[in-house]
Amino acid sequence: MATEPARKGRGLHRGTVLRTARITPHMIRVVIGGAGLAGFGAGEFTDHYVKLLFPQTGVTYPEPFDMEVIRAELPRDQWPVTRTYTVRAWDSEAVELTIDFVHHGEKGLAGPWAARARPGDEIYFMGPGGGYAPRADAGWHLLVGDESALPAIGASLERIPRDAQARVFVEVAGPEEEQDLPTPCDAEIVWLHRNGGAIGDLLVEAVQNMKFPDDDVHAFVHGEANFVKALRRHLRVERGLPMERLSISGYWRVGRDEDGWQSGKRDWNRQVEEEEARALA
Repeated sequence: MATEPARKGRGLHRGTVLRTARITPHMIRVVIGGAGLAGFGAGEFTDHYVKLLFPQTGVTYPEPFDMEVIRAELPRDQWPVTRTYTVRAWDSEAVELTIDFVHHGEKGLAGPWAARARPGDEIYFMGPGGGYAPRADAGWHLLVGDESALPAIGASLERIPRDAQARVFVEVAGPEEEQDLPTPCDAEIVWLHRNGGAIGDLLVEAVQNMKFPDDDVHAFVHGEANFVKALRRHLRVERGLPMERLSISGYWRVGRDEDGWQSGKRDWNRQVEEEEARALA
């Protein structure tokens, strides 16, 4: 449900793991570098993302690695599996790309890879894409998300200028998952602890109950699709915010892996837009 034009970079890059760190019990930071990142080109947006490529077991890929050749010559079920991750930071001078991974044991694909990653490991990825950065002319900023949106929220807070205000709501599993979010701006950061509850319920309640300083807001709402849908309706229909003041998207959906969510995301978005249009009519 992105409301800003996404700029999708299709460049293929080969990165080398430089170092890793566990910043919370379930969040792993991986820093990637190497000559293959020359010309990576992130920095315009604070929600930049890359598509990590994970080879299928038992499949031999062409050398040099080339996605166009792979797509042309191999059946689809042998293509590398892609997982989309937000860029937490990009240092063009040091040529270092930082990505944060949520890790829940061996569940999933990218999280376990991050847990096993060691300096010298290599990974291919495509990107960057992106479409949001905090507007300098906004009266204040609203940032809302779950763990999947934390990297973009963190990057955005670092970009918001000192004389601006921000209200931030982040929902995580529990207090142990809170992390430092440095920012030069006047930010009120509220951590909401799920403690086994449904993902996003606390975020919806918090935004619905908050008093907006005024309507001169630039809002960023990203994370699990169901709570994003609820907050999109609230902000658009009940608060009356125009689309140009919103960056809002379901990064993922409960019960679906990325492949399953992406295959149905267009229909989901169309349904959301149709329901919203009827409510606004």
